[in-house]
Amino acid sequence: MNLTEQGIAAYLGEERLKYIQTVTIGIAGAGGLGSNCAMHLVRSGFKRFVLVDFDQIEKSNLNRQSYTLKQLDQYKVTALSENMLAVNPDLDLDVLATKVTLENMQPLFERCDAVVEAFDDPKIKRNFVESFLPTEKLVIAASGIGGTGNADAIITRKVRDNFYIIGDMVTECCAKQPPFSPKVAIAAAKQADVILSYYLDKFETEGGAK
Repeated sequence: MNLTEQGIAAYLGEERLKYIQTVTIGIAGAGGLGSNCAMHLVRSGFKRFVLVDFDQIEKSNLNRQSYTLKQLDQYKVTALSENMLAVNPDLDLDVLATKVTLENMQPLFERCDAVVEAFDDPKIKRNFVESFLPTEKLVIAASGIGGTGNADAIITRKVRDNFYIIGDMVTECCAKQPPFSPKVAIAAAKQADVILSYYLDKFETEGGAK
């Protein structure tokens, strides 16, 4: 274990850390949700990731996304991988500057055990969830994270054994209710918390077998 992993193991224990490091997580979209969720997951001990997003970082992204001024104009997945590796240099990352479509989403995330839906477009969000629900993958989506105030309305809902959705289910991001760092970050942290809790519970109940 490297120094970061030694520090995480002080909280998780070595066996639980080794187990969650076998889990591969797909991050579908590296914006406000995806970039923040990924950083939480790295700090939680996860090691294997597939990062997919075709966008480049713009100045308007810096109000809520896990990037810096020096990373402007970089592909988000490239910058995100740099930030993740700065926490744990021994990650296993598959970094793809590619647009997710209905046709390619299955092969892009084929090797993943869990997938994080972190898109802006409602249509692709729906297509993504519907594509993976019939599989054994853990699916974590988000809906309703815009604006400010009433952050306690952002909750975690278990829809199926393999499907969770985070948000207030009402307050979509728009001109009147733009995305701001506090509520976006809360939702991203809750997405990460679902994944961490799910696999730690799985470790306890199944003796470490995925």
